[in-house]
Amino acid sequence: MFLSGRFPLLVAAGVVPIVLLTAAGANAWIVLAGWLLFVIAIAAVDVLSAQNPASLRIARDIPARAKLGDEVRTRVQFINTGTRTIRARVRDAWQPTAGAPDERARVAIPPRESRTVDVPLAPRRRGELRSEFVAVRILGPFGFAGRQKSLSSVGTIRILPPFRARRHLASRVQRLRELDGSTSLQVRGEGTEFDSLREYVRGDDVRSIDWRATARATTTMLRTWRPERDRHVTIILDTGRTSAARVGDETRLDANFEAALLLAALANRAGDHVHLLAYDRVVRARVTGVDGPRLLPEITDALAPVEAQLIDTDWDHALREAGRLARRPSLVVILTAQESLSSSRNFLTRLQTLAGGSTTVLVGTVTDASLEGAAREGGSVTDLYRAAAAEATQRDAELVARAISRAGAEALADTPEKLPPRIADRYLALKKAGRL
Repeated sequence: MFLSGRFPLLVAAGVVPIVLLTAAGANAWIVLAGWLLFVIAIAAVDVLSAQNPASLRIARDIPARAKLGDEVRTRVQFINTGTRTIRARVRDAWQPTAGAPDERARVAIPPRESRTVDVPLAPRRRGELRSEFVAVRILGPFGFAGRQKSLSSVGTIRILPPFRARRHLASRVQRLRELDGSTSLQVRGEGTEFDSLREYVRGDDVRSIDWRATARATTTMLRTWRPERDRHVTIILDTGRTSAARVGDETRLDANFEAALLLAALANRAGDHVHLLAYDRVVRARVTGVDGPRLLPEITDALAPVEAQLIDTDWDHALREAGRLARRPSLVVILTAQESLSSSRNFLTRLQTLAGGSTTVLVGTVTDASLEGAAREGGSVTDLYRAAAAEATQRDAELVARAISRAGAEALADTPEKLPPRIADRYLALKKAGRL
């Protein structure tokens, strides 16, 4: 049972008869006890007269997946199996991060009929959202009390990463098409193959002129080359403790997801094979052997429930797993954050075994844009300490970047908004140079 907001008012209304009867010579305690018994009786009648919520049956209509940032429309259908009309207030018990409305919806359900209540969700984080039950309150005829019951009805929805970096995809795909035989490559590398012949136009690389074809034709002919397909791109996402740090309005791991999704989408358009591994001490997500239109949905679905773990990443096993996926020639992109040389020693040692030969390794790191400004601030003692800490952080990052270069890899560091397109541009540059 439950008591409505009217019940305290009913109790307080007893002050009037108590004062009047006491002034008339009645015993105040007897009058108070009588009023309380009357109030309890009214509440008991309300509870007994209210319909039993157990006569309701519940059905849900919930999409299996939705993207973070989109409004999600869910529905709860209430079926009245009883013989009386049920007037109830209902609330779907989603967790707070689902963004469900706080107010209880009102619904009137005639016997043997059903009514549907819309429950809009505005998710504030990705991952699995779950509702275990629907709370139902039915008031009695006087409106002072009623029956309440939590009806078991499990509803789940998976909130996918938003992929805000998608806006950079169209321009990179256009550049990919320019590489793919539409124009001659300025530098021909081992990773390019002959595509076709076309007429020479001013500005083309003269090194691509086909003199035999020119001799047979009446005009200068040019060879065009296109990047080879079926290369392998392996993306490693560090889900250890450094990925839990907040950079702006999100964690470093969420920002890394954007870079991984943009690179995967671009490499898939280029005809390369993409492998993805999220790892700290165990595999948190793995996508491999998937190509074509199914790749991006598979990756977003696999990454949705992944959270940063407050443990150090085992780079020995992580890079060993990457070595199994990275068939040569290949590109390995490691999205991580190495804070200092001392804490990165194990990572740098293992990195040397992976880089080199026909494998190109990129190490991407999300940086905080506020650090540069903080390093130059002055003012109070607190501001000076903050500036010194920011400057030390920047210096450590530079030392780690140099160590990564000495290990045979390439370090890319930028803000959450700029890192995804920078990695995509580097991928295109490797394609153009014939290194992938």
